[in-house]
Amino acid sequence: MPQQEPGPRRSGPPPGRSPGQRPDASMSLLTTVMEHSLDAGYARVAARRRAAGGARPAHGARPLRARLWLAAGLALAAAVVTLGAAHAREAAPTVAREREELLERVEAGTDGLDRLQGDVDALRADVAARQRAALPDDHAARADLVALLAGATAVTGPGVELTVDDADGTGQAADGGPRDSGFGQGGRVRDRDLQWIVNGLWQAGAEAVSVNDQRLTALSAIRAAGDAVLVDNRPLVPPYTLRAVGDGEELAAAFAAGPGGHYLQVLADDYGVRTATELRDELRLPAAPSLTIRSASPVDRAGSASQ
Repeated sequence: MPQQEPGPRRSGPPPGRSPGQRPDASMSLLTTVMEHSLDAGYARVAARRRAAGGARPAHGARPLRARLWLAAGLALAAAVVTLGAAHAREAAPTVAREREELLERVEAGTDGLDRLQGDVDALRADVAARQRAALPDDHAARADLVALLAGATAVTGPGVELTVDDADGTGQAADGGPRDSGFGQGGRVRDRDLQWIVNGLWQAGAEAVSVNDQRLTALSAIRAAGDAVLVDNRPLVPPYTLRAVGDGEELAAAFAAGPGGHYLQVLADDYGVRTATELRDELRLPAAPSLTIRSASPVDRAGSASQ
């Protein structure tokens, strides 16, 4: 079989390329970027700067004026901080001294109030003794009973001691229960809760009742100011200790079976209010701190008060 001789060798450009075209013509954009890395505009600016004889400052160097302004700003900031610290050190002893003076005034006022209250109690006891000495025996006994019921004298005797405290976690966010009024928690003891409990003790046969050593009378009021509970306009803080003088066992049983006891049980079961009941052989309830005495006048048939 005859061998085929190789064909003639091609010496011209590859197909698809003209004879005068460069081999890297297809990469013209990349070639332009590599050969002319500096844009023409930047090149003209650099040429004008070289022609003017100016030299571009080195990278990162700052003019002297900028350095001076920076140093002045740092010095001013340091001066402000130093003056503020010095003023705070000078003001701290003044604030502490004013606070101590205020505490001393409060303590002095409290001591003065306690002394005046002691004088009032002593004068009240003296008036009661003089009344008993001036009245016959039957009238004196009646006067003692009226003073007892009115809360004008201190009371000593057996009774029941109730302790009512807020539920654990009342400082957390409100749980949106029916007892929440938008500013507290359902586990916090309210003024209306104390009203229910006190009325339950009266209904159970208590002869005298006090809340946190505040003696209650027929003219007493239990109100609220925000989350604070007021008894006769005196703010109280939990836990609330309610003392009731009477027959201890019978009083406790009657209270537990009455509406006050049921209400207190609901507070404990549904809202976590902490309660404790103890029988006491002897309780001492102070007299009411202040009494507003009112008198009545006979009325004639026409309806006008007689003179």
